[in-house]
Amino acid sequence: MLFLILSIIIQAAFIIHVIKTGRNQLWIWVLIIPGLALAGILAYVAVEILPELFRSRSAQRTARGLRKALDHGAQLRRYENEVRLAGNVASRQRYAEELLRHERYDEAIAQYREALTGLYEHDPNLMLGLAQAQFSKGDASGARTTLDELIRLNPDFRSPTGHLLYARALAAEGNVQKALEEYQVLASSYPGAEAAVRYAQLLQAQGRPEEARKVARELLEQARIAPGHYRRAQRPWLEAAQRLL
Repeated sequence: MLFLILSIIIQAAFIIHVIKTGRNQLWIWVLIIPGLALAGILAYVAVEILPELFRSRSAQRTARGLRKALDHGAQLRRYENEVRLAGNVASRQRYAEELLRHERYDEAIAQYREALTGLYEHDPNLMLGLAQAQFSKGDASGARTTLDELIRLNPDFRSPTGHLLYARALAAEGNVQKALEEYQVLASSYPGAEAAVRYAQLLQAQGRPEEARKVARELLEQARIAPGHYRRAQRPWLEAAQRLL
């Protein structure tokens, strides 16, 4: 009896933790499934608690794998149902984003095109989502064309993500000089290390190793004085920059 009471108290504590910290609500069901309480608690600790305590790359990889296993398809089904029931632009956009995350690019493109109608025909966020789906599918020219239209129709819209995507699309198309020009601007303005690293990698690929090393060195020097959370978040890109020296 004492063990049962203790088990219920522990379950309740973890469920409260899920709610208070805004974790995925699926955890509540995992934690209360009869006969699987202990397994649910252990999974929750491994996925949500330990990575926060240790911040190790291996723990984060494990957490991502377990999250994917737990969440696989759940959000996608939810958003698909929302589209069927509501059919509004917001629900369609969420569904398209989730399709993109699941690498179902053609379906994501179709959903974005469905959303780009009426008052939202030229919505910049929807157009950016469409371009991301096109690029992820391998259609760099389509993505660049969509982004050109986005800029033409929304001249005041600013998006570092969109700007980086535009540079990547140009490079993928073979318009290297224009891509280098875009990357040069992004290297100092993009809120992260990815743009500078991609710039350096493209310079190196074009037989300009000294310029590539200069960009990489400047990035790493800036990273040394940046807050620790920045270095942790940007670690893969900073390691890529280090390899360019």
